[in-house]
Amino acid sequence: MSHSRRSLGLQAAMALLVGFAGIAAAQPVPDVAPSEPPAGRTALVVEIKDAIGPATREFFVRALERAEEQDAELLILVLDTPGGLSESMRDMIRAILSAKVPVVTYVSPPGAHAASAGTFILYASHVAAMAPATNLGAATPVPIGGAPPRDRDAAPDKDAGESEDAGKEPPAMDRKALNDAVAYIRSIAEMRGRDPSFAEESVTMAASITANEALQRGVIDLIAADLPELIASLDGREVTLPTGQVALATRGITVERVEMDWRTSLLAVLTNPLVAYGLLIIGIYGLLFEGYNPGALVPGVVGGVCLLLGLYALQVLSVNFAGLALVVLGIAMMAAEFFVPSFGVLGFGGIAAFVIGSIVLMDTDAPGVMVSRGLVGGIATAAGLAMLATIAMAMRSRRRPVITGREQMVGGIAEALADFSGQGPVRIFGESWNAVSATPVTVGQRLRIDRVEGLTLYVSPAE
Repeated sequence: MSHSRRSLGLQAAMALLVGFAGIAAAQPVPDVAPSEPPAGRTALVVEIKDAIGPATREFFVRALERAEEQDAELLILVLDTPGGLSESMRDMIRAILSAKVPVVTYVSPPGAHAASAGTFILYASHVAAMAPATNLGAATPVPIGGAPPRDRDAAPDKDAGESEDAGKEPPAMDRKALNDAVAYIRSIAEMRGRDPSFAEESVTMAASITANEALQRGVIDLIAADLPELIASLDGREVTLPTGQVALATRGITVERVEMDWRTSLLAVLTNPLVAYGLLIIGIYGLLFEGYNPGALVPGVVGGVCLLLGLYALQVLSVNFAGLALVVLGIAMMAAEFFVPSFGVLGFGGIAAFVIGSIVLMDTDAPGVMVSRGLVGGIATAAGLAMLATIAMAMRSRRRPVITGREQMVGGIAEALADFSGQGPVRIFGESWNAVSATPVTVGQRLRIDRVEGLTLYVSPAE
């Protein structure tokens, strides 16, 4: 009896163990694959769909610094550009080459291109990708306002006929710029292991190729139809950073887009090469017109502001120097408004220069050294109100009656000092004057002055 009870207890215990094992086997096994990215990993996405200039350079560099501060997995640059300024391009490339996070340049959407400066940036990136129906190349350096340097090895156009300059070498400055660009892009291509022959062709012969040709020639690393496909294709790819080899883990990564702020958007418009060139021309001719017509003020004010903006946009002046020059010019014009009767031209021109210069000076996010927007707005508002008050007082003073000189006496009341008929003495403002009246006058009579001729007053009875 006891034996049978013990066997029943053992059977019950075995049944419980088997049940627990079944329940445990039915539970899902958590995925602990080593390729799963750690929680919180992000990919920052920035878009540049305009010419490369100081504003787009600043936007990209700040986004890259933000990616490094957040320890992001990578930064994706969505690029569609016709080119831009060489100095801005080189600053972006220097930032990419020294970046602590991988930079992926993606020419997108379909129909986009990475021409001129965009080709250099694509070559310098850790990963170069393109969308279908995109192209890159045509990276020949072109001086602003001039034609691109000719290739000495290019055959003349037979249909157009040989020109008088056929066979001549391009000017020395053009050769220097061309050779420098060739050496620069070849060095980048060799560093990234990309095709250096097309890199040279894109500079010397303005060659351009499609995305498929770029992939076949080893110019880019992959083709992706959209951003999700690009991120999926990057998973597990190894890139070389200054700190060593890094394997990208993009599966399940969080995508964070970085948008331009109002300041960068405004400067992007001002620093567009076409706008910059226009500002430069307006500035030069404005100062010329002011020189031909001294005192016109409007051409001088507009010309001075536009010239400084144009020099900044073309990177002849750095950000700090251009902003400082605009601020100083604005303060000088606002001060001159109180001494030169310009009816607000100098004052409001100075306010515009001061505000734009202050915006240009806002080039850092470092605590304690950033220009306060509230301070700039307060100063500009106070200066504007002061200008309006000055103009209002000037207009009010123009409507006041004249209180000095000959014009003051016309319409005034004089007192006869004696009886006279025709001509006699009168007193006005404590002075004795010789007066002429068409009617007889008695002593003490009030007379109205009709006009003044020389030292003679023509009067009539005030009643």
